[in-house]
Amino acid sequence: MGILDGKRVLVTGVITDASIAFSVARLAQEEGADVVLTGYGRLSLVNRIAARLPKPAPVIELDVTNEEHLAALPGNVRQHLDGLDGVVHSIAFGPTDALGGNFLNTPWESVATAVNVSAYSYKSLAMAVAPLFGESGGSIVGMDFDAQVAWPGYDWMGVAKAALEATSRYLARDLGPKGIRSNLISAGPVKTMAAKSIPGFERFEGVWDERAPIGWDMNDPEPAARGVIGLLSDWFPKTTGEVIHVDGGVHAMGV
Repeated sequence: MGILDGKRVLVTGVITDASIAFSVARLAQEEGADVVLTGYGRLSLVNRIAARLPKPAPVIELDVTNEEHLAALPGNVRQHLDGLDGVVHSIAFGPTDALGGNFLNTPWESVATAVNVSAYSYKSLAMAVAPLFGESGGSIVGMDFDAQVAWPGYDWMGVAKAALEATSRYLARDLGPKGIRSNLISAGPVKTMAAKSIPGFERFEGVWDERAPIGWDMNDPEPAARGVIGLLSDWFPKTTGEVIHVDGGVHAMGV
């Protein structure tokens, strides 16, 4: 019996089988959960990737900035599951001019897009799925990248991640009375499609090679995914508003 036996889990952000979200979906199934995925823009690709899971998972179209999609989400999920116990938010986006060393010149429109998609959508998704949780509540887990410091080239996405961390804390406060936990996994860099689009991403590799005391493999999304699975399980029943670092220990090291 797995630690998610009988759980019903919605996973967003599966684009390729190299993504953290794909590893989360795979591990969730292996640990006994029923999984539904969401995708946007490239549903045929997401469906092909979903077929590579241990058990094929249905895919729901979801643009987290689209109010109609959010309003329809509970009904769409109920076509496959009778409720939810866990939700994974693995969604982030910043326009090209919000990244790559353009911090001082990025226009508000691009900043607003980065914050909306990467942080505000965490609240939007949580509110959309809240009616699907039962009286025992459940767990919402988001994917983070350490916002305690400024990173080269990350610019307004770093600000958006800081907003995500604050958003999770406020959701923990407001959804806690319903038994719904909100936590984030702050993962080390992984060579996903999204990460490769960050200008200067290759600079992170040297940092983690030098500073991770227990090592870090940028080609392996499973450690971060295992952190998500732990937070989705019943093994953290009183943990909420937390940011769990799964980064090889880099966040704790000095120069």
